[in-house]
Amino acid sequence: MLKLTPILLAVLYAVLMYQFSVWRTKRVLDAQSRRLDEPGLKGEIDRLARALDLKHIPVHVYAIDPVNGLAAPDGRIFLTEGFLKKYRAGEVTAAELASVVAHELGHVAHGHARRRMIDFSGQNAIRVALATVLGRFIPGVGIYLAGFLTSLLAARLSRQDEYEADEWASALLVKAGIGTAPQKSLFRKLEALTGSAGGGSPAWLLSHPKSAERIAAIERNEAKWGIGRR
Repeated sequence: MLKLTPILLAVLYAVLMYQFSVWRTKRVLDAQSRRLDEPGLKGEIDRLARALDLKHIPVHVYAIDPVNGLAAPDGRIFLTEGFLKKYRAGEVTAAELASVVAHELGHVAHGHARRRMIDFSGQNAIRVALATVLGRFIPGVGIYLAGFLTSLLAARLSRQDEYEADEWASALLVKAGIGTAPQKSLFRKLEALTGSAGGGSPAWLLSHPKSAERIAAIERNEAKWGIGRR
């Protein structure tokens, strides 16, 4: 039991830090966000709501410049002010932003925030266990190797979440009559919009899949569902 104590403490620490992170994130989002009030986007988001048999989907605007969308741990959906600036500049369409909302709804539907808490706790325990074992065989290097291996695991789980959210979003977009074309067109321009093309890093080191791989996955789903490429 004594040998397990560091691992159990690591798990407990991870859970407590996650809860603190949720609390802190909510405070930041509450202080720096507002309800989305862009008339041009309302029609597309309402189509998503009708497909889900909802009266409306509340979407919030997070007042930061980076281009991104996010699903908060409490289930709220956010688009960043930077994304809206791209929309107002004509670089992103209303349908493409609707695909972002659909993607974040996919994260909520799959419970990814809760799953990430479990994953994060487990990864922290794995990191401690690996560091303990590898530290005996590779003193001074084992702890870094343990961190690297755990990071690979975390990146893989994160990419899996993105694929799941993409598939859920595709199904919703098709049901809403919007289709997957805006979803794919946004991925084609996403690297230019965010200013990050992955820096040439191998795909397995990235927390998000590469855009081309995400488009290919969407088209495989289209073929599986009997939907022509658009």
